[in-house]
Amino acid sequence: MDENTIARVTVDAVDAAYTVHKELGPGLLESVYEAALCHELSNRGIEHNRQVKIQAAYKRLVLADAFRADILVEKKVILELKSVEAISPVHKKQLITYLKLSGCKLGLLINFGSVLIKNGIIRVVNGLF
Repeated sequence: MDENTIARVTVDAVDAAYTVHKELGPGLLESVYEAALCHELSNRGIEHNRQVKIQAAYKRLVLADAFRADILVEKKVILELKSVEAISPVHKKQLITYLKLSGCKLGLLINFGSVLIKNGIIRVVNGLF
C-alpha cells in the first residue's frame, strides 16, 4: 500500500470518527464509540477489523495475544480509541508499541472525550519521534 492510499484511508477514518462524534457527542464509554465507528466504516465500505490481536515476543517465547488494537483499517492503519478527559503520554506510547509490533506505519489516537473531535485526534507514525 503506497503513501497516497494510506493517506486516503486516514482521511476516511477521520471523517468516520467525526461523523460518530457529531452524532453521539463526548462522554460515552469507549466501547460505544468503537461499535459506532465500526458501523460507520462498514456503511462506507471500508475494510476493518475490530479488537485485532497483536503478538509480542520475549526471547523465544511468543505471546500470541499480548495486545489488542481497537480497530485496524485496511490492514494498514491502527485506530486506538479513548474516551477520556485528556490524552496522556502513556496513550501515545501504547499506540507506538502497537505500531512497532504490528509492522504498521500509521496510527490514529482518537479521543472521543474531546469536546471537539479535531482536538482529540493525534496522528502517530511508526519510526518518527
